[in-house]
Amino acid sequence: MKEKGQGMRRLRLVGVVTVLPLLLGCGGLRDAFSPRAEVAARANDEQLSVERLGVLAGTGKSVPLEPAMISRLARVWTDYMLFAQAITAGENLRDSATALAAMWPLVSQLKWERFHEQAVSQAAEFSPAQLDSAYQAGDVRLFQHILFQVPANSTTEVDAQKKRQADQVWPRARAAGARFGRLARQYSEDPGSRVQGGMLGVFGRGQFVLAFEDAAWQLGPGEVSPVIKSPFGYHIIRRPPLAEVSDTFRTGVEERALFLADSLYIDSLTTRRKIAPAGNAPEIMRAAAQDIDAARTSNRTVVKYRGGSFKVRDVVRWLSALDPSVLQALPQASDEQVNQFLKAIVQRQLLIAQADSAGITLSPDEMAMVRAQHDSVITIVATVLDLNGAMTGDSTGSPRAKVEDYLERVLSGRARFYPLPSFLGETLRDRAEWAINPAGVRRAVERAREIRAVSDSLRPPGQAPDTGGGRR
Repeated sequence: MKEKGQGMRRLRLVGVVTVLPLLLGCGGLRDAFSPRAEVAARANDEQLSVERLGVLAGTGKSVPLEPAMISRLARVWTDYMLFAQAITAGENLRDSATALAAMWPLVSQLKWERFHEQAVSQAAEFSPAQLDSAYQAGDVRLFQHILFQVPANSTTEVDAQKKRQADQVWPRARAAGARFGRLARQYSEDPGSRVQGGMLGVFGRGQFVLAFEDAAWQLGPGEVSPVIKSPFGYHIIRRPPLAEVSDTFRTGVEERALFLADSLYIDSLTTRRKIAPAGNAPEIMRAAAQDIDAARTSNRTVVKYRGGSFKVRDVVRWLSALDPSVLQALPQASDEQVNQFLKAIVQRQLLIAQADSAGITLSPDEMAMVRAQHDSVITIVATVLDLNGAMTGDSTGSPRAKVEDYLERVLSGRARFYPLPSFLGETLRDRAEWAINPAGVRRAVERAREIRAVSDSLRPPGQAPDTGGGRR
């Protein structure tokens, strides 16, 4: 089953509005803010003043002075503060519950793979009789070849030379039988298959260029083709008998069967649960991608399905688990691409829910891997914030001082930014009282622009001002 498990790892999601106001955090803290409050953010008993946020942004070398960017900076401050407070207070952030919550993307992937294997793997297991039947039917076939490559725009002399080489090897290839692979390793100029003895894998019709396919599909087991010409050069093709390639052929047909079973399973899930994106879902998601922080709390429905719905905030949570390129591509994606993406993540969400309902848990080795990766994250964040002493009871300086010192160094270009992983931040926020104040953020933008303007006015003549991407 190892090969199947590796195959299923390739099934990961890859290889695709009017935003509600940014009112984040606990209700009590939201109510504490007034429209002209001097506080931009809170993290438990610590607060980030409008002035301090304005100074951090305004003195930074290249911070775009726009509300969305300054709100993001306030969120970074909040997450780092909650982390530093937890470490300084002696909280154990390495326990199993925290690790499982903070490593949700990896945990979910592992659960999905195990559930998926149980759900569809039986359809991909072939008995010896079934394997022989699949080979004899010939719907999918395995070939090996020797290629004498003729590069594009080659002269007629080069073409003739390659043809002579192929003609010279052909009698030996025809008589080689199971030793055909040795000749392929010696003579073939196809780098992809040469080291495999010329093996091309298991394919159905329509996967090769026409000249190659016409010749290959005429071969019976053990037969070798004449020298044939394709756009790639001159080929000698062989169809090895099943006895020589039973393991390779089994792997190929089982992977194809697994892919088909998976597709049918997903399609049936979509049909059963009636997964359907809302008519304006692409427009909503493209707008949400432009202000992802505000979208984190949006309750606008973008997908409906039997038994529930998916909100913008649910999609944003998934985006945090995916490659950043997915978020970057959303604003330019077509309606069809956005809808397919939304269907895919809802399908995955429902499958993970099924895995949980089926009692799928991590193996001891998988849990050890999750904990190791989580421990590594804790160590890295504690190191960049200079909190390792706090974990051993030997620390100087307040959590706030360490967080803001690190942010100052990052914003001035003196330190590399290491973001707190999204799901670790979510876990910390679930346990704390925190909030971001939109009115305070807007005032901080104004203050940062004032500071940036003064800084620009003091620059030597001829030196370009640092616009920060957001100056008015």
